[in-house]
Amino acid sequence: MTVATAKIGVIGAGAWGTALAQVLSEDQDELLLWAREPEVVEQINRSHENQSFLPDHQLRDNISATQNWDAMAACDVLLMVTPAQHLRSTLEALPNSNAALLLCCKGIEAQSQMLLSEVAKQVRPQNPLAVLSGPTFAHEVVQGLPTALTLACENEALWDRLNPLIAKASFRPYYSDDVIGAEIGGAVKNVLAIGCGVVDGAGLGQNARASLISRGFAEMLRYGSARGAKAETLSGLCGLGDLVLTCSSTSSRNFSLGKGLGQGQSAETLLSDRTTVAEGASTAPVLQQDAKARQVDMPIVDAVCAMLTGKADVQSVVSELMKRPLVSERG
Repeated sequence: MTVATAKIGVIGAGAWGTALAQVLSEDQDELLLWAREPEVVEQINRSHENQSFLPDHQLRDNISATQNWDAMAACDVLLMVTPAQHLRSTLEALPNSNAALLLCCKGIEAQSQMLLSEVAKQVRPQNPLAVLSGPTFAHEVVQGLPTALTLACENEALWDRLNPLIAKASFRPYYSDDVIGAEIGGAVKNVLAIGCGVVDGAGLGQNARASLISRGFAEMLRYGSARGAKAETLSGLCGLGDLVLTCSSTSSRNFSLGKGLGQGQSAETLLSDRTTVAEGASTAPVLQQDAKARQVDMPIVDAVCAMLTGKADVQSVVSELMKRPLVSERG
């Protein structure tokens, strides 16, 4: 399969899926973008815009939106950009296909506590599997601004197959063989970004945010180790890199959710007003439960869960974190 003949499909036409379609369509005759919403299909095919999720960006004419599953199954590579909790049902809806699956969603499945790669392998064991993850805001990617991220593949042969399709002048993938690590970085950082948003919304200062990022990264490393991830993977683009980005800007949906919590709004109100998904809200309780089962200490994740469920307010959470036992920084 050559770059010229490989047919790429993107499943999920939210902001990130649309941005990926724009980048990867650069050297494609046609790129198929599957959308759940009929109005999004109509917008893209009529005016080459996705005003619902990524407004004010003109898309290439060779991007075609569809709701045809058979057309998607005929692709050679499928980027899965659905919300994490819908990945299983989406894969089950996809007809038989030999496409390589490139997971671009971040989270842990609530019903099973499985990583998304584990879900994909359970539902579609015959399909080659990779994960694309890193510090990426959709509105910057779609503008062609420089972006680097991790492309984690089951083996080097799959990297050799996917890398020429993914790499563009402003879009640089780095190889990893640690699929688990790439996933854990993306899932955990979403929860920590909520915490950093709380710090910003409550006016707790830059010192507190830097401390939360650092101590949150320690939690990511502990949890990653318990699930078999490599520390060097989590220290790279898909872990620390993504963590720094999403913990520093209101362009992050999870950071924005946390900022609202820090300003005194309820999680129920904030989540009901959103057209896009803040994955950290659904990942947090699953991560907390799994961490406890594995005896991994994650106090910041616990604090985020307490605020999301309304069991604690910002001041009480901060007070509890500051009263924790004084231990080595390695702890």
